[in-house]
Amino acid sequence: MSRDVAAKPAIIGPGGLCKSELRKDPTLGAVSLIKSASIVSALTLASRITGLARELLIASTFGASALTDAFNVAFRIPNLLRRLFAEGAFSQAFVPVLAACLAEHGEEATKRLIDRVASLLVWALLLTCVLGVAGAPVLVWMMASGLKQSPSGFEAAVFMTRWMFPYIGFMSLVALSAGILNTWRRFAVPAATPVLLNVVMIAAAWWGAPWFKTLGIEPIYALAGGVMLGGALQLAVQIPALLKLGLLPSLTLGPSGVRQALGDTGTRRIAALMLPALLGVSVAQISLLINTQIASHLQVGSVSWLSFADRLMEFPTAMLGVALGVVLMPQLAAARAADEPDKYSAMLDWGLRLVLALGLPSAVALLLLTEPLVATLYHYGAFEARDVAMTTIALRGYGLGLLGLVAIKVLAPGFYANQDIKTPVKIAVAVLVITQLLNLVFVPWLAHAGLALSIGVGALLNALWLLLGLLQRGSYRPEAGWLRFAGQVVLASALLGLFLAACAHGWDWTAMRSQPWARLGLLAAVLAGSALIYFGTLRLAGLNFRRLLGR
Repeated sequence: MSRDVAAKPAIIGPGGLCKSELRKDPTLGAVSLIKSASIVSALTLASRITGLARELLIASTFGASALTDAFNVAFRIPNLLRRLFAEGAFSQAFVPVLAACLAEHGEEATKRLIDRVASLLVWALLLTCVLGVAGAPVLVWMMASGLKQSPSGFEAAVFMTRWMFPYIGFMSLVALSAGILNTWRRFAVPAATPVLLNVVMIAAAWWGAPWFKTLGIEPIYALAGGVMLGGALQLAVQIPALLKLGLLPSLTLGPSGVRQALGDTGTRRIAALMLPALLGVSVAQISLLINTQIASHLQVGSVSWLSFADRLMEFPTAMLGVALGVVLMPQLAAARAADEPDKYSAMLDWGLRLVLALGLPSAVALLLLTEPLVATLYHYGAFEARDVAMTTIALRGYGLGLLGLVAIKVLAPGFYANQDIKTPVKIAVAVLVITQLLNLVFVPWLAHAGLALSIGVGALLNALWLLLGLLQRGSYRPEAGWLRFAGQVVLASALLGLFLAACAHGWDWTAMRSQPWARLGLLAAVLAGSALIYFGTLRLAGLNFRRLLGR
């Protein structure tokens, strides 16, 4: 084991600092937390930007066709399992057990736990990948049986699923590595790895697809190769970081290694924790599975239109929700552990004010500036005017629920900090049922946009339910001044809405396809004017936004 590991403190406190360090200087935890959150947020932004570039290139190269739908379905299958197991249940179970083992038993026992978990995980992944490749037709049918409307689309989805299914193996090992590195406060490498996948897929669409075409191979298959190469690279960049810490797992793949892993207390504890965590993370993925199945039975292109709209939604959701969640969760847990209910409530109040101040204008923009955004970003190459219209109405459905999606990232940690996972899960299950009932109403009326609208309404309901739960139990007590604050934000958002509506209807954004740079410059000017109007109105109304951030 390297000297770096031996030097690490055995007892980890907030922000990853040892408790002795925190006793010397209590401000160190806050400084470390803010620094870590800043790193994660910056790299998340880089991931979202490259992800958007990836989607723009895919849209312009392949459009919204049966084959694009096939790729989106095939890529969604390993991604769904990744979110369920690798980044979901496994990470939520592995990291707490690893941290506890380090604090209670030291580095040697922790390294032994890492080795045993990794050995068992490799066997489980090998079996999963073999079954996934063999059962690809069944998986595609379960995910999107409507692809059978186009036999070539269904066959392409099966082929690409088989090629991409081992991606779940790479990403599960990436999740294992990320859990280790984050426990040792090495946040940058795990946060940066998603950028690699996006960059490789951009290269696959830019260079790989034309090359495949010259070889007589279906060009979209280049994206499947890009996914596999991207997954391998994401795992490869973890290895030097683990080697530097002396924590690269030593695998024992024989029967004795499996027996040791199954007999290890820590391994059994991780397996036990994975069951409730799996239930929690599966709710959103089940909703995604159902919606993809429904979309596959609608007109060709529906899966792709929803995917393109969802990519634009990820920007405000990730940059607002993820950043607030990363900052608030450790502080809420620390305040609850220290029995400081006033501080706990004040932090929730601060987070919710930021949700309203930043989420409401973002939602207004997604509802009123939808066509300019979609046309400017996607309307190139094979992406036609009809695709712009269809993606636009889907994005409006998602945009309606943006405030709820961001608020959940603040409200749910309010329960987790109390070690209450059951309540958010129960609410999520109930909202899942309501969302599918809404689909029965909206989909016959609005087709694929009805699916987006159901998710948007469900997110608002979920957030409201969580908020009422925190208010009812007295965990959150709104501070004075909410009525004035809400009035200031609503007034600024209303003026912003008038400006955006005028801009959306003042130019024919779709007709400007032949003038891409003029359209891009016009959108940039509109966004700059929007920021000036919104924050200027807040200032004139008496709200000091910088002071709000400082709270």
